[in-house]
Amino acid sequence: MVYSRIKSTGGYLPDKVLTNKDLEKIVETSDEWIRDRTGISERHIAENQTATDLAEHALRSALEAASMEASALELIIVATCTQESSFPSTAARLQKRFNVKGFAAFDVNAACSGFIYGIAIADAMIRSGQVKTAAVIGAEKMSSIVDWTDRETCVLFGDGAGAIILEAAAEQGVISTHIHADGSYEDLLYHEPVCNVIKMKGNEVFRVAVRTLERIVDETLEANNMTKEDVDWLIPHQANMRIMSATAKKLNLPADRMVVTVDKHGNTSAASIPLALNHAVRAGSIKRGEVLLMEAFGGGFTWGSALVRY
Repeated sequence: MVYSRIKSTGGYLPDKVLTNKDLEKIVETSDEWIRDRTGISERHIAENQTATDLAEHALRSALEAASMEASALELIIVATCTQESSFPSTAARLQKRFNVKGFAAFDVNAACSGFIYGIAIADAMIRSGQVKTAAVIGAEKMSSIVDWTDRETCVLFGDGAGAIILEAAAEQGVISTHIHADGSYEDLLYHEPVCNVIKMKGNEVFRVAVRTLERIVDETLEANNMTKEDVDWLIPHQANMRIMSATAKKLNLPADRMVVTVDKHGNTSAASIPLALNHAVRAGSIKRGEVLLMEAFGGGFTWGSALVRY
C-alpha cells in the first residue's frame, strides 16, 4: 500500500508590514476595533511581487528543507485565487522559474480552501501511483483584490505563500482529506470581476463558517474512527480569531495546541494553512508523529479538511 507523507515545509512573507495603525491612516478604523473583531494586528503586503514570485520563494524554502532539487518533482499544484493570468498557470510559471518541464503543473482555485483541495489531489495521485513526489503551494497576493476603501474587508487580508513537499511512503502520512463546495452561497463572499475586489457579508459568512467547520471536524474524526483526543494540533485557516477559537472549542483543544499566525499574517487565503504549518514546524512546536487537523472555509463556498500524521 502506498501513502503520501509531508517531507518538508516552506514559507515566504513579503518584507512590507502593514499594521493596524497604518490602516487608521487609510480608512476609518482603529487598531482596537480590528483586533477585537479579528485578532489581526498586522499583515504583509507584496508591493512589486506577483503570486508567482511569492510561490517561488516558498517552494525554494521547501525544497531546501527537503535537500531536494526541483528536478525530483513530478507534480506542482498551486492553490491561488490571485494568479497573474488565467494561463499560463502559476504552477507552469514555476516550472519555468525552476527550469523543469514535462510533468503536470496546474492551479487550483477554491479560495481559502485551495490548499486543502491541493493536498487532496496530490495525495490521490501519489496513492494511485501516478507520481511519487509533489509540491503543493498556497500563494496569494490578496492586496491586489482588496477594496482599500472598505473597512470591513481591507483590514482582513495579507499576502504570502506556503509550500509542502509530499512524497510516496510506506507508512500513512496523509490519513484522509475531505473537500466540499456549495455555490448557492455565492452572494455572501465573492470576487467582483468588474471592480476586481472582494465583496463580503461578514456576519452571514461568520455564522455559516462556524457551523460548517464544526461539521467538517465531526466528519473527519468519524471517517477515521478517531476521537478529539487523538488530535495533537489544530491548524485552521487563519481567517478570524473568533472562528478559529470556535473550532478549537469544538475539539476541546487548549489554546496552545492551535497554531495561530493570523495576528501577524492576516488572512492570506490559500496560503494561510501552509504558512501556519511551516511556522510551527520551523519553531519546533510540531513534531514528527503528531496528528494534525487542517481545516478551511472559503468563498464559493468551499470547505475542507486534511488529517495528517506529520
